[in-house]
Amino acid sequence: MSRRCELTGKKANNACAVSHSNRHTKRLQQVNLQDKRLWWAEGNRWVKIKISTKALKTIDKIGLVAMAKQAGINLNDY
Repeated sequence: MSRRCELTGKKANNACAVSHSNRHTKRLQQVNLQDKRLWWAEGNRWVKIKISTKALKTIDKIGLVAMAKQAGINLNDY
């Protein structure tokens, strides 16, 4: 499975590593992903999702159900 947030779709970003002599080499900036078990109250069970830390903060703010609805994800599949 790819390193991608299941709610926001965040993935790795292409960037350059710049040395002291200003030489540029390509590298990847990986997204900060966490495997989390979140309590889904409507389903009365735990849901295991691979999400970014920014998505985790948004879930704390608006809730898991609202975030899944925005992403178009059915929580019964997880």
